[in-house]
Amino acid sequence: MSLEELEQEERLYRMRHSAAHIMAEAVLGMFPDAKFAIGPPIETGFYYDFLLPRALTPEDLPEIERRMKFRVKSDVPFERADVTKDAAWERFADQPFKLEIIDGVPDETVSLYTHAKFTDLCQGRHTDTTGQVAPFKLVSVAGAYWRGDEKKPMLQRVYGVMFETQEQLDDYLARMEEAAKRDHRKLGRELGIYMTSDLVGSGLPLLLPKGATVRRLLEEYMLKQERDAGYQHVYTPDLGKVELYKTSGHWDHYRDIMYPPMDLEHEQLVLTPMNCPHHILIYKDGLHSYRELPIRIGEFGTMYRYEKSGAVGGLSRVRAINLNDGHLFCRPDQVKAEFAGVMRLVERAYATLGITDYSYRLSLRDPADKEKYVQNDAMWEMGERVLREAMVELGLPFVEAPGEAAFYGPKLDIQVRDVLGREESISTIQVDFHLPNQFELEYVDEESNRQRPVIIHRGIIGATERIMAYLIELYAGAFPTWLAPVQVTVIPIADRHIDYGHQVLSSLRATDIRAEMDIRSERMNNKIRHAQLQKIPYMLVVGDKEAEEQAVSVRTRAGEDLKSMPLFQFLDRIKDEIAESLDPEVAGPDVGARA
Repeated sequence: MSLEELEQEERLYRMRHSAAHIMAEAVLGMFPDAKFAIGPPIETGFYYDFLLPRALTPEDLPEIERRMKFRVKSDVPFERADVTKDAAWERFADQPFKLEIIDGVPDETVSLYTHAKFTDLCQGRHTDTTGQVAPFKLVSVAGAYWRGDEKKPMLQRVYGVMFETQEQLDDYLARMEEAAKRDHRKLGRELGIYMTSDLVGSGLPLLLPKGATVRRLLEEYMLKQERDAGYQHVYTPDLGKVELYKTSGHWDHYRDIMYPPMDLEHEQLVLTPMNCPHHILIYKDGLHSYRELPIRIGEFGTMYRYEKSGAVGGLSRVRAINLNDGHLFCRPDQVKAEFAGVMRLVERAYATLGITDYSYRLSLRDPADKEKYVQNDAMWEMGERVLREAMVELGLPFVEAPGEAAFYGPKLDIQVRDVLGREESISTIQVDFHLPNQFELEYVDEESNRQRPVIIHRGIIGATERIMAYLIELYAGAFPTWLAPVQVTVIPIADRHIDYGHQVLSSLRATDIRAEMDIRSERMNNKIRHAQLQKIPYMLVVGDKEAEEQAVSVRTRAGEDLKSMPLFQFLDRIKDEIAESLDPEVAGPDVGARA
């Protein structure tokens, strides 16, 4: 990061931090008995958490904002004071969250920041005065457990956004508005993709027929790509003995997100939190020669992770995860070539899905963290070196992120950006020298000696739920034709055209086109509008002329009128469109040629 970027980051930090204090003053002015917790700056702005006598509504935000702008205009200074913990206790005697923070401070003194008549417990980095903050806007209220613990009080979190200029703020707000239109939770309901039920449980969405179709299409696509790349597919159970995860090390490192063990007869079973131990045992079922390697095992396997209730939502964070999982067992000299093969699958899948805004993050261990990571310096140095060299040889740019590795090895995270520029990992590739030792995996080399294989863990499109959420938002629900749950709707103009509509429907379905017919007692234009709202790619209107000529009048969801054409011509058109989508020219580095 350049000096200019560091200075800008520091300016924004101070302004956003100061705005959080100004907001806390405004809220306490409206609710004098409020209990206030913490208010840090964040990537796009700031927030503050409160325990209030009533729930805030969006209608409260303008009043909070008005009070904040008054304080900004008054341009009063931020003043620091260092006081003893006893003095701070007395100052915040009626603020339980502040008292808890004070108790956790190891020093004998704490710092306070005051502007006007408002004082907060704070370590600092503020603007000199309230008038120096940048343009801001309060945008939402959400629930947040105190310190992220669902056993502690639920607070109300007020979010604000802030940028250095009004133009930057307006641009961000416009993108937020667009993101709200694309929110997969809203579109998922409107388009009949999925539903939730309190009787089923939090984080356990139910895919409706259209959602099931999208998931099946994604799975079928990836299964074919993997078969073509030499993968063998397996099915493994959704349960495993606790001893399995103790052997792998997941029990020690992931126990807090695993479901509690079930005591059954003489054994303890747990819902599968990850599939790699099962795949490892499949590899271990027989002795392998070096000539057989690499062995590539794939599965769309279900995993169960007990995410906190405050974190789950929609399809993007769930508790039952269907993962496009795969494990490659290879010789050390094959790691780079196999890594390149995985990258080739990623590039092709992303081109097919239309994902273009992504970057590569090399996730490394933090050597100082003795609890999170397996302690084996030589293993870590080897794994990180291999991944770095592989990325360099492929000519792929990447950033390094210490502290983001898996507990047993480094990984490449492919960071996909959404409409707001937020990043999340969709695909991951991990190099693992640890689990082969834990399970004593072997192969026989050319000199008949027993050797340890290396495991590459990889998820090309990751969790199907998460990739579905991303794609819904990427396309605003208007999936490309090959992925649309309904590709065509047939619209008879009048009841006498329904028989011909059934003929068209049969022809579409005979060529594997997903089609339906709208025979409701509605006007034709209303039916077209309904199909457009449902994001169906094509509408085929049929009337007397079309029935006589064995034709269809074609409309698109974008409102384009393609006029009448013979039915066979439309069938050729849509089949060609689907075929071209599933066989894209892969952009970006030619990882296959570089392997």
